[in-house]
Formats: sequence, structure tokens, C-alpha cells
Amino acid sequence: MFKYNCLNKISKTGTQNFTENFELCENVEDADAILVRSATMHDMKFGKNVKAIARAGAGVNNIPLDRCAEEGIVVFNTPGANANGVKELVIAGMLLASRDVVGGIDWVKTIKEEPEVAKLIEKGKSNYAGTEIQGKKLGVIGLGAIGVLVANAAVGLGMEVYGCDPFISVENAWKLSRSVKAVKTREEIFKKCDIITVHVPLLDDTKYMINADTLKMMKNGVIILNFARDLLVNDDDMAAAIASGKVRKYVTDFPNPKSAQMAGTIAIPHLGASTEESEDNCAVMAVKELVEYLENGNIINSVNYPATDAGVKKTAARVCILHKNIPNMLAQFTGAFSASEINIENLVNKSRGDNAYTIIDIDKVTAKITKDLQKIEGVRAVRVIQ
Repeated sequence: MFKYNCLNKISKTGTQNFTENFELCENVEDADAILVRSATMHDMKFGKNVKAIARAGAGVNNIPLDRCAEEGIVVFNTPGANANGVKELVIAGMLLASRDVVGGIDWVKTIKEEPEVAKLIEKGKSNYAGTEIQGKKLGVIGLGAIGVLVANAAVGLGMEVYGCDPFISVENAWKLSRSVKAVKTREEIFKKCDIITVHVPLLDDTKYMINADTLKMMKNGVIILNFARDLLVNDDDMAAAIASGKVRKYVTDFPNPKSAQMAGTIAIPHLGASTEESEDNCAVMAVKELVEYLENGNIINSVNYPATDAGVKKTAARVCILHKNIPNMLAQFTGAFSASEINIENLVNKSRGDNAYTIIDIDKVTAKITKDLQKIEGVRAVRVIQ
């Protein structure tokens, strides 16, 4: 029986996907698996039983990934599960920025008590006139699960869409509308588009990708949307660009002390994935990932260990080894089985950076072989599924 703990409230639509081999536990130190949404885990000491952590969402900056890898804990996330919710808010943000809906609403609140409010509105509404998005050039930087949906939706709204992602997956390339024009560099989008939306992870290459230099490349009156990561945009440079008129509106889903007070900015309180449907979808995916890993040893959507699939266990036992990605590991594993006269029926080995994972199906298992494997330098954790 596996025990799981929820650090945050997790949708019952998700937790009902646990099999009869799982039970909820109140004490996180007793858990084999942890489900989390936003709780910060960097200062947590993990119990000796913890084998996996699943984040019901895409971002994992609240989890100490390297430490988890070193302790043999696989960390999962749920890419794409909340994509539609974010896509819809991106489209809403684009419309709000193009039509100055927020400014108009705020103005109506200031005159709502006036007896002649209807007449005042007819006289003053021209101050909030905007532009339509049909026919405008939209640049989508990052064509992952969310970016592809945004690009396709924009095509449906009659926009001229440009997309940039040198690392687009085959799956997402198939999903992308043929009407989206592919460009090779972000700079092409910066120079060409009326509206720019970013959907990339925060990396050394993407940190502050919207800055004084890139803003200079853009059209006057450009609209910029950031529903990906706060630090993709340099706030000081953005404020200067808004003040000069270079940027017409900046829409961000990540308010901070600067952007929350920035003129010309629509600051949304991180609502991208805050829908009932997104929370359900993320919970379902997270639970299924944990079940597949703990019951069969297979890794799907991990952020610190490689994707590894050995199928459903059909042998007497399956040995799962989390280890460093260093030479001679497989030779030592197979040597240990040979010394114990245990036949290997199937072996899968994958690596990801400094971390590696090996699944070995065998015809029998002994306490000795488990101890022998754990003694090998570079092995972080050994788990036997019977």
C-alpha cells in the first residue's frame, strides 16, 4: 500500500484516480508520494519514504529539484493540463489591451453616481476607443502547449500570426495551424508584430528577453503580453518604453511591486490557470503520473529525471534504480545480477543531464541483490516492484 499526502487542496476529480493501492495520510513524513500546488518545499526535510512529488501545474520553482534528484525523489509536473485556461486569458488580455476596456470601466466607476451618467458616457467614451485585433500581426514566442493554442485561436480570430520556437516538439508542430508563419528568431517577431505574447520557460537565454535593446526593435505602440514568467521582462525598461509611447499596453499575469503600479499596465493576479477545469486537469494528470511511477516504475513528465517507459510489469520483479549519470553503471548493475544468478529479462536505461534512471525486469529477487545495488557508488535509490 502506498501513502500520499496533499500539501495543498487537490481536486477530488484528480485524487479519485488513485487506485486501491493508495491511501491518504495526514503526516507528510509518512508519505510515499506528495501532491503539491503552490506550497514552498525548499526548506522541507523529506521523509525516508518519499519517492515522488507531483506538482499539479507546470511551474516547479517551489520545489528543490536538485536536492530531490540527489535524494532519489522523482519530481513530476503537468505540462499542458492548464493550457486552455491560460490560452483563454491570453486572448482576453489581448482584447482588454486593444480596446482599453479596463480604462473605460474604471472611468465609469468615477461617474456612476452622476444623474446624467448616460449622457456623460456618450460624450467621454471616445477617450477609450481602441483598435480591433482582426488583421493585426501577432507574434507568439514559444510554441509549447499554451503557445500553440494561442496561435491557433488567433488565426481563428483573423489575425496574421507569426510563431518562433527552435525547440518545438513534433507533437506541437502537428497541432500548429498551417496558417501560422514560422520565423527562426525572436528578433523577427520583435520587428514585425503589432502584438507580442511570450510563452517560454525562464532560462539564462530568456531572462529579461524583453529589455531596452529588444524594445527598440519593436513597432511604436506595440502591445506585449506576459503570461509565462515574471522575469522574462525587465520592468524598468518596460516602464520607460510605456512612458515614451513605444509600448501601448503591457499585460502581465505576474504583478510585482513595480508592475502593479506601472502606468499603461494591466496587471492580472496570476489567474492564467485559475479555472475549475484547469485545476481538475492538473490534478488528474499529477495523480496518474504518481500511480504509473509507483506501480510500474515508469516516468512520465518528470522535471529532474528522464522519461522512461518499460511498459506494464510482467515479470516476477522490476528493479528501479535512480543514479548518477556516470560511466560503468550498467556494467556494475548487470554484474551484480549475474553474481546472484538472477536472469535479466528486460532493461531500459535513460539519462538526463547528471541524472539517470534504469529499469530492470528480472525472474526473481533477493534481499541481497537490493543491498548489492545500493552499495554501488553513484546509486541514489533502489526500489523493487513485485
